[in-house]
Amino acid sequence: MSHTLLKRRFTGLKRTVIAPAAALLTACLALTVAATPAYAATWGSSDQWASWSNGGYTLYNDVWGNGAGPQSIWANSYSNWGVWSNQPNTGGVKSYPNATRWVGTPINSLNSVTSGFTVSVPSGGAYETTYDIWDSSNSNEIMLWLNQTGPVGPIGSYVTTVWLGGYNWNVYKGWNGANNVYSFLNTGSSTSGTVNILDVMRWLENSAHWIGNVTLGNVQFGWEITSSSGGMNFQTNGYWVAYN
Repeated sequence: MSHTLLKRRFTGLKRTVIAPAAALLTACLALTVAATPAYAATWGSSDQWASWSNGGYTLYNDVWGNGAGPQSIWANSYSNWGVWSNQPNTGGVKSYPNATRWVGTPINSLNSVTSGFTVSVPSGGAYETTYDIWDSSNSNEIMLWLNQTGPVGPIGSYVTTVWLGGYNWNVYKGWNGANNVYSFLNTGSSTSGTVNILDVMRWLENSAHWIGNVTLGNVQFGWEITSSSGGMNFQTNGYWVAYN
């Protein structure tokens, strides 16, 4: 798995952490494992880069932000998993625990790409439940924020509001120094539902003209966690990605 600066996520969507900060984070995680809740799960880990493959999906703990605190991931399957995360209220995304499925097909060769989700989330902290979708070259990042809590915001500037894929979105366009970022913020707040991802991709190609006939790469789903002071639980109760 490769590590890159800023928000660029490759296979595991891991970010670069400056070496001293990484060492401090590793030490912090080791010291606080005993404080994290225990889960009777098939798999679990407190390693910041922990990953686990199941049913064609891969789960990632993905604790990458500067000043990040401890986080433990557990899973019974790709569709039933969660994290306990204790992130300080210091601003900036600390982690993106997620479940990922690779598609690997040009969008104009796809007839359908849909995904369903059901989550349980805390009422406090600062985070968003979000899809993070990439083309195969990792040049274009498409984020679909289903719900958000606390003072978090997208990269870039507001462009328009549009109904796509079953939701009404406020659309932002930006650049993070490594790749284009197109953020779709749900004007409501959803903890369960189905998203027509291909509708979003084809709008980006044919209406916004921001992308071409790119190959759809990783479809990821999880939480960008900015703060969860004291430790908070985030859980996926259902998740799937289907395409043809």
